[in-house]
Amino acid sequence: MFSVIFPGQGSQIVGMGKEFFDKHKIVKKLFKEADETLEFNLSKLILEGPKEKLDLTVNTQPAIFLISYSIFQVAKEDFNINLNEAKYFAGHSLGEYSALSCAGYLNFTETIKILRVRGHAMQNSMPKGEGGMLAILGLKVEEVEKILKDNKNNFEAQVANDNSDGQIVLSGRTKDLKFLSEFLREKKIKNIKLPVSAPFHCDLMSKATEVMKKELQKIDFKQSKNILISNVTANEVNSIEDLKSLLIDQIEKKVRWRESIINMINKGVNQFIEIGPGKVLSGLVKRINKNVKISSINSQSDIKSLNT
Repeated sequence: MFSVIFPGQGSQIVGMGKEFFDKHKIVKKLFKEADETLEFNLSKLILEGPKEKLDLTVNTQPAIFLISYSIFQVAKEDFNINLNEAKYFAGHSLGEYSALSCAGYLNFTETIKILRVRGHAMQNSMPKGEGGMLAILGLKVEEVEKILKDNKNNFEAQVANDNSDGQIVLSGRTKDLKFLSEFLREKKIKNIKLPVSAPFHCDLMSKATEVMKKELQKIDFKQSKNILISNVTANEVNSIEDLKSLLIDQIEKKVRWRESIINMINKGVNQFIEIGPGKVLSGLVKRINKNVKISSINSQSDIKSLNT
């Protein structure tokens, strides 16, 4: 029994998806449709860069979705692999939108449009340089939360991503994260400042939440027999109304990735197929459970070797 999972920000590289673009008409068609929908040459940015521009949240989010969706369609249309037989669909942050689009809840053009809006709203939620994210390595989420609680008078931050035991990401104001980083170094706890332009998945994203609340109300989500796992609850989404409110909540709430993977495994999943650029999620799944099968789909040969 398998689940399909989709990556979030941080997986992007210039030239991602080029093999699929060069060899598959369906991908050329999707790239063209993306450019026309956004009225912006996203294709050129993905295939040629520059990296600094691709790394801007407003561009990264639709770009990663376009690659993930393209690979999913190639597997389905050109290789006859029915990924819709997956027990669950799930994605990390923006990857949740890739999951719901591939699962049939939202069409391609609506998804790429909403991700451009989401990326813009998140990038501009607070002035550049005032907020950021910090990855803490080697601790469990409970240990990180205790540090934050015990030191709330010295610095303030929130858990943004519970990725796996040993990889917890925090969001907060830059000055607070600096104090926190120094505190952790004194305790010999490894931490890394992430190269992001804003503090995602925390209360500082409230402006982005307001934007997404308005935008998501305009969208007509479809019913689908495919089951989506929410970042916010780490559980199955039960209705379209729930889906809308969870996507709004997702902007400020932590991504419960570790719990999502554990819950899927507990419900019988023994294989995860990562669709999209990079292998970030595959690495996290390995850290969560070494016994499940993991496949990352980044090339035609990856699809050919896929055995579901």
